[in-house]
Amino acid sequence: MAVAASPADQGPEHPPTGLTEEEAAELLARFGPNALAGEHRHLVRKLASKLTGPVPYLLEAAVVLELAVGKVTEAVIVAALIVFNGVLSFVQEGRAANALSLLRSRLAVHARVLRDGSWQLIDATRLVPGDVVHVRVGDIVPADLAVSSGVVSVDQSLLTGESADVEVSAGGNCYSGSIVHRGEATGTVTATGSSTFFGHTADLVRTAKTPSHLEETIYKIVWALLALDGALVVAIVAYGLVTHLPASELLPFVLILVVATVPVALPATFTLATSVGALELAHGGVLVTHLSAIEEAAAMDLLCTDKTGTITENRLSVVAVRPFGGHAEADVLALASVASDEATQDPIDLSILQAAAAAGVQSPGRRLRFVPFDPETKRSEAVVSTGDTELKVVKGAPAVVSSLLGDGARTAGEAEEAVAELASGGARVLAVASGRDEIELVGLLALGDPVRPDSAALVDHLADLGVRVVMVTGDSAPTALAVASQVGLGTRLGSVEDLRAKRGDAIDFDVVAGVLPADKLALVERGQRSGHVVGMTGDGVNDAPALKRAEVGIAVSSATDVAKEAASVVLTSEGLSNVVAAVETGRRVYQRMLTYTLNKIAKTFQVSLFLGLGLLATGTFVTTPRLVLLLLFANDFVTMSLATDRVGFSPTPDRWRVRALSLAALGVALPWLVVSFATYLVGRHLLHLGLGATQTLVFVMLVATGQATVYLVRERGRLWASRPSTWMLVATVADVIVVTVLATRGILMTAVPLVDVVVLLASLLATTVGLDCLKGPLLARVRTEVTGS
Repeated sequence: MAVAASPADQGPEHPPTGLTEEEAAELLARFGPNALAGEHRHLVRKLASKLTGPVPYLLEAAVVLELAVGKVTEAVIVAALIVFNGVLSFVQEGRAANALSLLRSRLAVHARVLRDGSWQLIDATRLVPGDVVHVRVGDIVPADLAVSSGVVSVDQSLLTGESADVEVSAGGNCYSGSIVHRGEATGTVTATGSSTFFGHTADLVRTAKTPSHLEETIYKIVWALLALDGALVVAIVAYGLVTHLPASELLPFVLILVVATVPVALPATFTLATSVGALELAHGGVLVTHLSAIEEAAAMDLLCTDKTGTITENRLSVVAVRPFGGHAEADVLALASVASDEATQDPIDLSILQAAAAAGVQSPGRRLRFVPFDPETKRSEAVVSTGDTELKVVKGAPAVVSSLLGDGARTAGEAEEAVAELASGGARVLAVASGRDEIELVGLLALGDPVRPDSAALVDHLADLGVRVVMVTGDSAPTALAVASQVGLGTRLGSVEDLRAKRGDAIDFDVVAGVLPADKLALVERGQRSGHVVGMTGDGVNDAPALKRAEVGIAVSSATDVAKEAASVVLTSEGLSNVVAAVETGRRVYQRMLTYTLNKIAKTFQVSLFLGLGLLATGTFVTTPRLVLLLLFANDFVTMSLATDRVGFSPTPDRWRVRALSLAALGVALPWLVVSFATYLVGRHLLHLGLGATQTLVFVMLVATGQATVYLVRERGRLWASRPSTWMLVATVADVIVVTVLATRGILMTAVPLVDVVVLLASLLATTVGLDCLKGPLLARVRTEVTGS
């Protein structure tokens, strides 16, 4: 076990003084902030990267083919579509990157530094060479340090690739970016920022985005739609060969048919939707380090939460002292303060030191050695000099301390009754023992941590949202159950032994007490085995595996740097209100993406079937490749606006059911398919328009029905039940006006009379209202099967 001397225990010969604020300011101006310069790619390279990939390659192939057959106008339109989506994606990803940079700046690493003779917590970017810094378990070493006292075990794998921990003691060096796994130490800063030994260390917060369940689902849908197109292409090519259609007309049509299926706006839409959600959460005090976590929060149905700081206020104070063995309350406080350390800034240690100072107790001697609290051992230890002898002091969980008592100790039974009595009110109970050869129980400390006034209401709110809350704590069972009953969690106690033995899958309990950090990982895995989407809160370095494994890893406001790095969501204030906000925002993002997906599938069914079956049924192209390309512009414009739509959130966790989603989209598409053929037939046979004018009328119809579909599927009730976002309304009006002008003026298409366009739009509006009355059963099925409610 690592042993670290407190900064206060280094003896009178070399007391740490640190720098003054004035000296630190001068050095900061000289050396600059303790931060690494970010990697900046040239804007041209960033933009060029948006022109590569499967979707751009497909469009670029269309440009080459159009040029090869001499259709320059179509080639220009496809090229414009590539540039349009590339620039749009570039701008939105840039905004998302700026948003994440802002969030990451609020996740700054903090350092315990000795300034003006007192220990304080500052932003690590303010560290300068010469600062005296204290590091402990869970810290990321904020700068290169020359260790002057203490012993720490550090993980340098991110820097060296070596997985084994390295032990560093007085005279050694700790490098920036290392993770303290055990022990405490004090050292002097030797280098900061890019001047550190490992100045190229990766950034603290990883923002690399991995594909979310939502993206994977939509890509699966797209591949299925491409399969549908494949069948149509085979039929069309066969028809073309039989009827001797010119290859110069057939091949571009086939390629455009495939392009119409591809979700060209998908990357930009996802980036915009999730970055908008991230900024919404940031305003509420929730920092998202992985954008996919916003979508996962929509599906979360099980939240495993710490007691301290989320359900309670994390405002510890000593509320009772129970001495044993003839000792006085002052003796218990004095010995407990010896096994505590201000430099750790640990809430338990600070509350004990404050109580000891308020009581005016004297230290029993000079501290020689100190073993900080370790979550695995659940105790801290100290050795003090009391004249000619040395006294060992232990402070920790009552069960742990009792197991260390000497054979002659006779207070174990009495102590158990006292622990149960003190814990019954929800207090955290610590035992204090001391001795020379054998230790004996000196007394118990009860630390009160009031339940947050809003915890009970927030637990109920999460339950109303379909999210079960399980409280996880290292405290004793009586303490945990007392707090759980105060907030309405229930009193079913889970077995830690079952978790460790991986027995059972069901989450049939409300509280798990006496857990070690490793037990949290077992709890997450158990929840996932039973089909839950799990959220887990954590604060310590050993919580990192559980935070990474959970679909929604949540680092609480007091979390260590390592826990924040592992989590996908970081809270900046205490309590469960931010978790509720994350769930609600995630479900809003889900609703926007559900609208996008329903719209995309429905429009693909409509357009692909109409183009393919129209050719087979009529022997002519019902519209032209050029008009299909213009249609993609119009559709993408509105599709992007969906990411900012005003939406509510579902009352239950959201899950994707592709089959139900596809059936609902097909149900929406089929009436529009009938409208599409009706528009073509009316134009050709009732209005006696030429083929070119009829194709223009069909184009206007496809644009208008695309707009209508968005409004039909965004609301499960009547389409006027909620007001869309301003951007959405503006996009719709702009689309309709621009398309009307192009169609009536004959720009890029054959002109049609204005009256025909107006009558068509009015007819489509009436049809939309009619379909809105009939959509209920279809979208109710989506609500039931897709979201799992």
